[in-house]
Amino acid sequence: MAAKRLYRSRTNVMISGVCGGLAEYFDIDPTLVRLGYVLLTLFTLFSGVIFYIIAALIIPLEN
Repeated sequence: MAAKRLYRSRTNVMISGVCGGLAEYFDIDPTLVRLGYVLLTLFTLFSGVIFYIIAALIIPLEN
């Protein structure tokens, strides 16, 4: 059985596919991941933006 890998999504894309890729990895609705990201960003004084930029640079795009 192949190991599950985290990729940025090509189909569930709003900005760069990070939230869509996380949703596919954890098999949940992408809207919930995006909502969680927005709440994280608002309640941590926008450190979520830094997380998103780093994730977009590190997580590879799916094939």
